[in-house]
Amino acid sequence: MAVFIFLFWVVLNGRFTAEIAVFGLVISAALYLFAWKALDYRPRYDLVLVRSLPLLAAYIAVLCWQILLACLAMAGYILSRRKRAEPVLVSFRPPLRTTLARTLLANSITMTPGTITVSLRDGDFQVHCFDRSMARGLDSSPFVRLLTRWEAGL
Repeated sequence: MAVFIFLFWVVLNGRFTAEIAVFGLVISAALYLFAWKALDYRPRYDLVLVRSLPLLAAYIAVLCWQILLACLAMAGYILSRRKRAEPVLVSFRPPLRTTLARTLLANSITMTPGTITVSLRDGDFQVHCFDRSMARGLDSSPFVRLLTRWEAGL
């Protein structure tokens, strides 16, 4: 975390000098100690973050791919005069344990065109889909599989 704080400091300054580097190291160390003491942050959280980076990169790639596919599907509905949408409200419960994973899934569904997470209560999702075909496989989507793998590594 301290490394990310330091890199953020350097980016905000726009240039790199010895003075900026020393001052940035002091500020980064102070913020890290503050997070450790006041916010109950632990160094093992950094290890979890580093171990999760490849899976996070894969998740972002899958999210971008799914958004692209959904954009093309929505364009098909918009440009076609024959296609009729059948809106549907779907409820499902994915096998996710953590609040963070559920929130990531809800936001990923909402960011994908044609679907909106309407409700998330006690692990139960309610999603509005522009068409019935978009509702198929929501509970076993690539998002759910990657988030389940991520939770297994925690």
